[in-house]
Amino acid sequence: MTACQISRRSFMQAGVVAVGALGAARLMNSSALAAIDPNSHGQRVFHATHFGPFEAVVRDGRITSISPVTELDHQPTDMLMLGTVDRVYDESRILYPMVRKSYLDGWQTGDTKPELRGREEFVRVDWDTALALAGNAILKTIEENGNEAIFSSSYGGWANAGSFRPNVMQQRFFNLIGGCTITQGDFSAGASQVALPHIIGDMEVYSPQTAWEVVRDNTQVFVLVGCDPIKNNRIEFTVADHGMYGPWAEIRDAGCRFISINPQRTASDYYLNADWVQIVPNTDIALFLGMAHHVLEKGLEDKDYMAKYTVGADRWIAYVQGQDDGTPKTPDWAAAITGIPADRIRELAELFAGSRTQFAGAWSLQRAHHGELTHHAIINFAALVGKIGKPGEGVGFSWHYGNGGMPQSGQPTPTGLSSGKNLVDKLCPASRIVEMLENPGKEFFYNGQTRTYPDVKMIYNAGNNFVSHQQDLNRLLKAFGKLHTIVSQDIWWTAAVRWADIVLPASGTMERDDISVGGTYSNDKIYAMKKVIEPLGESKSDYEIFEALADKMGLWAQFTDSLDFMDHIRAAYERSGASKTTPFDEFWEKGYALQPAPPEARKWVRHGAFYEDPEKNPLHTVSGKIEMFCSSIADMKVADNPGMPVWQEPLEYLGNAGEGQLHVVSPHPWYRLHSQMDNSARLRELYKIDGREPVRINRQDAEARGIADGDLVEIRNERGAIIAGAVLSDDIMPGVMSLYEGVWPDLDSKGRCNSGQINWITSERPASGLTQATIANTCVASVAKCEDAERPNQAYQPPAILTDYQFAAVDEGELGLDRVAGLVEALYENMEPGERIFYQRCTVCHGPRDPKGFTQLQWRGITPSMFPRAGLDEEEAALVTDFLMRNAADAPVPAAN
Repeated sequence: MTACQISRRSFMQAGVVAVGALGAARLMNSSALAAIDPNSHGQRVFHATHFGPFEAVVRDGRITSISPVTELDHQPTDMLMLGTVDRVYDESRILYPMVRKSYLDGWQTGDTKPELRGREEFVRVDWDTALALAGNAILKTIEENGNEAIFSSSYGGWANAGSFRPNVMQQRFFNLIGGCTITQGDFSAGASQVALPHIIGDMEVYSPQTAWEVVRDNTQVFVLVGCDPIKNNRIEFTVADHGMYGPWAEIRDAGCRFISINPQRTASDYYLNADWVQIVPNTDIALFLGMAHHVLEKGLEDKDYMAKYTVGADRWIAYVQGQDDGTPKTPDWAAAITGIPADRIRELAELFAGSRTQFAGAWSLQRAHHGELTHHAIINFAALVGKIGKPGEGVGFSWHYGNGGMPQSGQPTPTGLSSGKNLVDKLCPASRIVEMLENPGKEFFYNGQTRTYPDVKMIYNAGNNFVSHQQDLNRLLKAFGKLHTIVSQDIWWTAAVRWADIVLPASGTMERDDISVGGTYSNDKIYAMKKVIEPLGESKSDYEIFEALADKMGLWAQFTDSLDFMDHIRAAYERSGASKTTPFDEFWEKGYALQPAPPEARKWVRHGAFYEDPEKNPLHTVSGKIEMFCSSIADMKVADNPGMPVWQEPLEYLGNAGEGQLHVVSPHPWYRLHSQMDNSARLRELYKIDGREPVRINRQDAEARGIADGDLVEIRNERGAIIAGAVLSDDIMPGVMSLYEGVWPDLDSKGRCNSGQINWITSERPASGLTQATIANTCVASVAKCEDAERPNQAYQPPAILTDYQFAAVDEGELGLDRVAGLVEALYENMEPGERIFYQRCTVCHGPRDPKGFTQLQWRGITPSMFPRAGLDEEEAALVTDFLMRNAADAPVPAAN
């Protein structure tokens, strides 16, 4: 056994982990916050999740309740108080390794009957069998088709709030054996994260917002364009603390007027006393064009601002005035498209131009056909009237996420294990999985690059319910037929697990230790995610699962760095800003440590430095300015994105819908994080209708179809059909239905989703040829009362499981899984210093892990937020910058010798 083949068994036997260290690890699981009530019993353990920090109350090894920590979380939600415990013990938990029956019978012959996925029983097996089969499938795929034939569907890190998320563990494991095909971009903001760096020099959708006190003291009009911060800020990518709820009230009470442009009235509209402006879905571009025309007609534009801070204004203004196509984009023109009266459009244009106005654009706007042009239209209008970068004014596309508006600490956060370098250069835009599976070898254009889809034969999916969040699910399941193996690693029987071949049970976060940060943008708290109870059944943490798989392949030492897991947590904490003032042991005992925002953060203005001195602080665009007409996009010659926001009719919307069809929007849920928490029985009691997802329908539309409040309805189009429960409302405009995304599916004998999962009817087509992003909100369908529901919804019940099925034992000796060890030795030997730092320490939310995935300017726009999170000093940042600039998509090709 070589040094690179040290196994976990030999490591433990060598006594590297001392008894004292094990004792310390047990001590670290204790809780200090129980001392808040000196008379309370001691079985309370601090933990933190996407839904907030808390103390778990434990009796006899079982969690009995959740106690919020209100000094850290100012407004605990039902998701925290009810769902957190519910889903730990829900019957949908996966407690043991499983293999689909036909796969277990036929893995050696290849006769695995993939057509039975989702319908066949699973067989309970032991961990050795499950891991051996998974490892064999991985090696078989690599040897027969190459690493690119393995597709990692895990991305984004939403599985849990910890630093040791399953997607990072999965990528670390696969990069040890040469890598795999990965996703790029995401479903949340896939269109704008590609386009906006070209237009305004930053992704914007994942960027901090102007400090809320600046808005309170300066903003006169706050425009919510599809934006619902009160609902969406109930959860965060890291640990929610709901810190913006009080500030939103202060902004409101300071006299700021809120305008909400939305097809439906939202929770934020009520909370902020917003004026509701009803708009036909997918027509926001037309509205902003119509307002721009009126501004120009009245001479309200800010010519000096445009001359100093923008490029391409004349080109776009010519289009607005109709010089390009003979159609002036007047308020009357816009009214016919948007459904907003022309006089109201004129009124809004004058109000926004004449006030200190802040525009907040939702991500949902760009989850549509031509979606990235919507955010571009908002930017152009704001630039036209001279708003961007001024205190309390401008544009922001993340007010509804991460408690945008909270002051930023600017401190580095805990960083866990690096994912390493992926030697496979194949990728798939997140929403194009169906197209990839259906069209191996097909060329596609993405963000300025022409690429080809790999011929995927296997999917490995850890902690990601991709079968629920992909569009046009009927096509996806059909495309699965070409795959020889699907491995799903998760805590519950989600859709991604039900259609798998090999199922690996992961433990929940309360059954393991981890570390996280509070405030996606504020980053002002570090949280200990302490183990509360022992893992249920035979489940293991994601780290332990990949550790075990790596061990079978002779890669244990490389995966673990020959360290105990608590050492990794300690090292992650030491890389945070809090470690400078609070020792690790003190932090772990207390459960959290603070790294407060400095006073100057409370005066920070988004794009403020650019506004104050655009020469000294240029944007990371080609021009250094706001690109109202973006030549870098126009030069790509993408047919549906001419480099400026223009009106193009969506593939389907109310303007071209069939008779009786309504537009279906699918916003983020109130009681869930996407599909997370859908298996909480107590939460479902709060909102489900006869066990199905509620759909909000305008009262007039419902009554015209004979639908009463509480009826089951069938929503159908050419892609599929779903059953939901009707909620009649006057707070949604006629012609529109609203159904939250993220429901767990359950198919009846007619192929209808008996649970109300929207993605059986959404379109898989891309937003544009530039971004390849999802258009989930571009969807029309008919609705009628459902008279033939076959049975109750069974989405939350486990599938049929055979516990005593006899199968042939797997001979690991014959499989020879450790033959990959020879591939590993040279993977990192020739890395230069900046390259090594980038792959080991740098992360960017949903950005590429390959330097050529971004241009030089795009990297320059991202690194100012990436480097502080990674805790790089000036020298390290310079090394990484040099590496990225020499290897970016547009880096000059070195001259031949």
